[in-house]
Amino acid sequence: MHILLVEDEPKSGEYLRRGLTESGFVVDWVQTGVDGLHNARTLDYKLIILDVMLPGMNGWDILRELRRTHDTPVLFLTARDEVEDRVKGLELGADDYLVKPFAFTELLARVRTLLRRGPSREADLIEYEDVVVDVIRRKVSRAGQRIDLTAKEFALLHMLIRRPGEVLSRPQIASQVWDMNFDSDTNVVDVAVRRLRAKLDEGFDRKLLHTVWGMGYVFEVRA
Repeated sequence: MHILLVEDEPKSGEYLRRGLTESGFVVDWVQTGVDGLHNARTLDYKLIILDVMLPGMNGWDILRELRRTHDTPVLFLTARDEVEDRVKGLELGADDYLVKPFAFTELLARVRTLLRRGPSREADLIEYEDVVVDVIRRKVSRAGQRIDLTAKEFALLHMLIRRPGEVLSRPQIASQVWDMNFDSDTNVVDVAVRRLRAKLDEGFDRKLLHTVWGMGYVFEVRA
């Protein structure tokens, strides 16, 4: 399996190159954004591990350019840990996002998961039943009616609609939407789900956002 690693920091790059090689991968390591985009476009890789802050061209721009022509899976590996950064990376078309510092075993698990999936890229428009989410413009409609959501409500719906039929636990939701460890004493997830449900389901016969008692929430059509 041939992997492209775009990382400008020598110590981190060598650590990753060595670890991935010892795990059975063939690794091309480049240290500038320009070289990263060139290799990504001209060579055949199964996966790209991409930093954001790079000399010459940042990771956002590399991915934006790459997605015009290639669906190669991309994992962002970066010190930029704000929720907005993660959302931006995923909306640009990244397949995963891991924040430094990280455990190598976790990185390896994510790499193997992405390689099992194969090339994929999220569509700009996500549709489920009569709900349409415009990921780029951050707009939502149901049955043609516009639904105004807050940033967190949009992030919550985006997470749910990408995984219809899958029960998502409160800790999963808290981690991905709020970037926080779930505290059982807080009801932030339940409050947000209640607000989203009111905007999305009220007035419609077919309810989409359901509570699975003792487990979490699921986005699906039920008979």
